[in-house]
Amino acid sequence: MSAIEITNISQAFNLGMSNQVDALTDINLSIASGEFVSLIGPSGCGKSTLLRLIANLLVPTSGAIVVNGKSAKQARLDQDYGMAFQQSGLFEWRTVAKNIELPLELKGWDKTRRQARATEMLELVKLSDFANHFPWQLSGGMQQRVAIARALAVHPSLLLMDEPFGALDEMTREHMQSELLSICRASGTTVVFVTHSIPEAVYLSNRVVVMSPRPGRVAEIVDVSIEGERNDATRDNAVFFQRITAVREALRGVEMSDHVRGIEDR
Repeated sequence: MSAIEITNISQAFNLGMSNQVDALTDINLSIASGEFVSLIGPSGCGKSTLLRLIANLLVPTSGAIVVNGKSAKQARLDQDYGMAFQQSGLFEWRTVAKNIELPLELKGWDKTRRQARATEMLELVKLSDFANHFPWQLSGGMQQRVAIARALAVHPSLLLMDEPFGALDEMTREHMQSELLSICRASGTTVVFVTHSIPEAVYLSNRVVVMSPRPGRVAEIVDVSIEGERNDATRDNAVFFQRITAVREALRGVEMSDHVRGIEDR
């Protein structure tokens, strides 16, 4: 069963105006339930735009998106997904624990159950000692860890993540990557993950979608296919490095094609 079906999606901003920007063109992508798919490509290629279209935070210029068998809009209204952005988006007047509890409140969880889940998620992101702090009392990396905990709190069937680990130090980043995979394995969560890091994309993903420069399109899909459970040993695996090379070469290919098109357009 497909969790996400993207059909002939194109996205233009300022449509019909002199400053029109064609962000995406003719995107077709099917993501299976329980699959982890990363989007990678040059800056400005539309990775984040595509993620926002799936979340129904933007409406496509053309094409259709189906999420969990329903329209993207209905999936948003039904709260079918969690989302973590590049910026934490925490509410400054709520404590760390209360920020994590927010989606649980919206789902009608009782106070005891909310507090227990918030405690569990704070342990996961190694912030148990900061439950009663406010976001402005935390570093940027700590704020992002709270945002990730909030997105994971309801164990959503779909998780949309836009470079959520970018502000973390390397050790914490690797820990969060492994914990994210552990949660997804246990819950069967489908993940669409935007990143600029090739090793991160390969470590996390079943497939890596390589996008072309703007207007973004699906240039290549790299099947990661690393056998066994991902762990620290995976990062030393020969197949891991082979897949990193495959993604890097695909990115070089789209950059070279863009350079050639630029020369031809002169």
